[in-house]
Amino acid sequence: MKKYILSFLLVGSFAVAQNFTIDETVFGPRKYAPTSLNAQQWRKDSQSITYLSTDYSTLSEKSAGNNWEATTLATKSDFESALKSKITSDEFALRMFPYAIEWKSNNTFETEVAGKKNNYKVIYDVVSKQITSAVSYSNEGSEAKFASNNNIAWLEGNNIRITSAEGKIIEVTSDENKGIINGSSNTHRQEFGIDRGMWWNEAGTQLAYYRKDESMVGNYPLTNWNEREAVNKDIKYPMAGMTSENVTLVVYDVASGNKLTIKTGEPVEQFLTMVSWDPTGNHIYIGILNREQNHLKFNKYDAKTGAFVKTLFEEKATTWVEPQHALTFVPNNPKQFIYQTDFNGYNQMYLYSTDGKLLKNLGFKDVIVSNMLGFDAKNTKINYIGTSNNGLDRQLFQVDLKSGKTIQLTTVAGMHNASVSSDGTMILDQFSNLTTPNEIAIVNIKNKKLNKSLVKSENPFTEKIDLPKIEFVTLTSPDGTTPLNGRIIYPTNFDATKKYPVMVYVYGGSHAQLVSNRWLGGAGYFDLYMAQQGYVVFTLDNRGSDARGKKFCEVTHRNLGVNEMEDQMKGIEFLKSKSFVDADKIGVFGWSYGGFMTTSLMTKHNETFKVGVAGGPVMDWKYYEIMYGERYMDMPQENPEGYEKSSLLNKANDLKGRLLIIHGAQDPVVVQQHSMNFVEACIKAGKQVDYFLYPNHEHNVGGKDRIHMYAKIADYFDIHLKK
Repeated sequence: MKKYILSFLLVGSFAVAQNFTIDETVFGPRKYAPTSLNAQQWRKDSQSITYLSTDYSTLSEKSAGNNWEATTLATKSDFESALKSKITSDEFALRMFPYAIEWKSNNTFETEVAGKKNNYKVIYDVVSKQITSAVSYSNEGSEAKFASNNNIAWLEGNNIRITSAEGKIIEVTSDENKGIINGSSNTHRQEFGIDRGMWWNEAGTQLAYYRKDESMVGNYPLTNWNEREAVNKDIKYPMAGMTSENVTLVVYDVASGNKLTIKTGEPVEQFLTMVSWDPTGNHIYIGILNREQNHLKFNKYDAKTGAFVKTLFEEKATTWVEPQHALTFVPNNPKQFIYQTDFNGYNQMYLYSTDGKLLKNLGFKDVIVSNMLGFDAKNTKINYIGTSNNGLDRQLFQVDLKSGKTIQLTTVAGMHNASVSSDGTMILDQFSNLTTPNEIAIVNIKNKKLNKSLVKSENPFTEKIDLPKIEFVTLTSPDGTTPLNGRIIYPTNFDATKKYPVMVYVYGGSHAQLVSNRWLGGAGYFDLYMAQQGYVVFTLDNRGSDARGKKFCEVTHRNLGVNEMEDQMKGIEFLKSKSFVDADKIGVFGWSYGGFMTTSLMTKHNETFKVGVAGGPVMDWKYYEIMYGERYMDMPQENPEGYEKSSLLNKANDLKGRLLIIHGAQDPVVVQQHSMNFVEACIKAGKQVDYFLYPNHEHNVGGKDRIHMYAKIADYFDIHLKK
């Protein structure tokens, strides 16, 4: 007899409460948000926190010296007046106080604002109420990167411009060929942790940037239906097994205007990742990942000549190597850096010398580093957020660089978003869990005791919404050894003597986790809405999903969908063991990878799943892009059996239930070709399938149109499953 572990019960039954409206499936998260603080953070070199008022008009402070009583530091009016006084050549009309601020000193913070003509990076003094520094670039520019000396690099189309600290605009590149893209973060499809395409050296005198040549990649058409005559927009979409983009790294010297290309060598179809300047500006470090994505060389290059210096270390795997993080140099020590990798099973930190010598393994048990927060004031310790409780929780940890000893700074079960004060004595800790909507507190770092409770939110649904019962479950994967996290939401006014239809909500792919020990258990408002309509709503994070380590994920290699479906069927086995589940009325809904999983389950397990809704679904991995697709499946010519097995185009004949496919007509991620070809396969197989396009949307459906989408999905389940 298998044991199913049930925990963390949450019951909501209120006499005067109501169900969500369909509109609230989209706007409910804002309407029923737990009480909180906005943009809370430590003020530099102080025992004070700052945050924005609920109407975002005021920057406020709470400090230990004032018994954590609230005081006003600055208002939107103060800030806007300072802007207009400092910058008379532009116009400003701020809707709120700047949300994203970074404290540079005890009294000054840095932020970005937009004027009518230009965008600005400014430094504001909360004591003098003055803008002490302002640099700008054209508001037609994008992806601005600011240097320490106030030079600004930004993009104009596919070319790079620099606005110098003196206000001079420098044309760094002038490629007329639109197939040459300079400095863009949209390089290698933003895989491998890439979030930028330009990097300043520490002095701000040299700019490294990606030069992407995608002219050899075929044009892929996306149609804009809003014009009087529909207009075709071509994008570059390198499909698995086909020609990929060629990327190099160029260094531009601002003073001389000279450029040099780093000699990263052949083959040209490789991936350049983890680009990092050393603090001296003498060297650039680049991760060179082969197209097969199973061999990483971490190389050191001379920034003055572009010459290869040495390979510091290599990583090889029979599955894949997936670099995700640039280097973090130890402050005041340009010869040591932190490298993050999951090569040994879990993404953890390692201390290296710039000669490539491993100095210290900073990993702790099976904790995955999910967010490196930075160093303490003495630069001897690193604070970070890491996973615990089989990936359900996030906790604050601190590791000592010299000893490698790690301590856990937060202890309450749940998802913590925490940071340490500059003096290292206190923690600003925000957390929630299944039974806790939101709590924010100051905690003493030495004894872990509460110093001051700042926010303790009540249940925002009390006497307003009849919140269904949410429960975590732990199942075991078919290999008999791997725990799987699941979540079940019971119908409103649940009666164990009745039988209820089921909606399984699924994603199942890498870099995503649906079940977590946060408020509502990670459930979306549509999940709750469907439970209120009388459905059991179930979700399982199968092997292949996030926050459980490399071994948990790589079982999908070359056979996407196979082990994921086996795990999902363990969830179905669990559901069928419950007397209140109507085993003849089980449906499934998912988007993107979840759309792939939905269609896979509808065809592979067609006796179990009677209804499915597949949004933006991958139907055949040979139509997906190289960087993601080949990591998990290799090339089609290298793995024809895997591609054949995972393809849904040859399984249309196995469809028995009712399937609704939804796609954004301008989807540049999972192109519409996937769903169109599956519909065509269904026609040839004599199978009925329902299809709906959202003409003005890309990979997902947003805004008010999302209400329409959720209404359509709910209706589909009601018509074909519930009745």
